[in-house]
Amino acid sequence: MFSKKVFEVDFRTALEEELARRNMTIKELADKAGIPAATLYKITSGEGDVRLSTVKKIVQVLEPKLPVFIAVIAAKFLLDEIEGQEICIRGQTYSLRGYTANSIEECIIAAVMSEKDGAAGIICAPILASMIEKIVDVPVAIMKPKAGTVLDALEVVARRI
Repeated sequence: MFSKKVFEVDFRTALEEELARRNMTIKELADKAGIPAATLYKITSGEGDVRLSTVKKIVQVLEPKLPVFIAVIAAKFLLDEIEGQEICIRGQTYSLRGYTANSIEECIIAAVMSEKDGAAGIICAPILASMIEKIVDVPVAIMKPKAGTVLDALEVVARRI
């Protein structure tokens, strides 16, 4: 990741390595970032200091911001119904990304993975929420089953007795 690399080596080296990795020319980066090519040539030759506004433009091109998503940790059958849906709340669009889990251990792993993947928040079963809130640093909300869902499950159990 370019933004982390600049703290490991100097900016010029990090930029040159990232351009080589992407097989991108200075001119292509300049066009995409809206920066004069001459500015980038000066940076890569070590002639001048880099302005913060220039760094921001370069990072926006090399590390575009991913769409904001909410992680949903649940069984696969539920995720199949909601995966990829988008919802707009207070002007912000969120996509739903499912993380399949069928045990408590898988739920914990899914919570950690979703946060690592960049989830803005996590939705999970009530029994897991308090545990997951202690593990992650993003908001956690519960899925509350509707009474009809519980009654449907009760009917299934009653038929099996």
